Amino acid sequence: MKTLELIQKNLGSFSKSERKVAEVIIASPEVAIHSSIATLAKMAEVSEPTVNRFCRRLDTKGFPDFKLLLAQSLVVGTPYVNRHVNQDDGPEAYNAKIFESTIACLDSAKNMIDTAVIKRAVEVLTRADKIAFFGLGASSAVAHDALNKFIRFNIPVSCFDDIVMQKMSCINSRKGDVIVLISHTGRTKALVEVAQLARENNAFVIALTPNHSPLAEKSNLVLSASVPEDTDIYMPMASRIVQMVIIDVLATGFTLRRGPKFIEHLKRIKTEIKDSRFDKVDLNED
Repeated sequence: MKTLELIQKNLGSFSKSERKVAEVIIASPEVAIHSSIATLAKMAEVSEPTVNRFCRRLDTKGFPDFKLLLAQSLVVGTPYVNRHVNQDDGPEAYNAKIFESTIACLDSAKNMIDTAVIKRAVEVLTRADKIAFFGLGASSAVAHDALNKFIRFNIPVSCFDDIVMQKMSCINSRKGDVIVLISHTGRTKALVEVAQLARENNAFVIALTPNHSPLAEKSNLVLSASVPEDTDIYMPMASRIVQMVIIDVLATGFTLRRGPKFIEHLKRIKTEIKDSRFDKVDLNED
């Protein structure tokens, strides 16, 4: 089993401090490879002996040996496609691998995400005067999906995947507005600049991004459920699905927090758009 997969598999068995190290590595394995033990310890907010202990828990000789094995585990599968898929895989193999790896990432994200942070994010969203969702590249699809969910909620909501529009929206923001930034890496320079601009205009910034990333540092609240999918090398797949599920979690929390009367509002929306569809066909009819 590859080192990164081994860390994910054993996430629940680590001590609290060891788990901090694991989460930093899962969020940014490439950064970990090029970091000193002191830097990694600082990123995880633990001691250097804790990092060494974590490495030995994975049956390595120490931090240098661990970094070598981690580096070897990253370049696998088919570059620019998927780390789990081999070049000679047929339909049966790559179908199974994509589904299985995505399910594993969702399970890992479920165990990793901090429900206290989810609760805080839902509180902020339900009190917002208006909400905007921003994403670039693959994350723009997630931002549009968020718009599709939150536009039902009787609150001004927008979505932009153009950096100029994002900046103009931030300039027009104010206290009470919430900007949700979505980035798998947290290293996109333009989004980091947008977060800073939003903060300067007193908007509250929520980021779906790894902890300790440049984007996280510029945000008020970070929702981190990192997926070991290096999108510098591979096509965004499981990371995008995890982001969408987090959006579903926030939308569900938003709905429940608004109470039973709000359910009636959602019911009215469903009723109004019912005529836009053909009636369901009973497949059991002769």
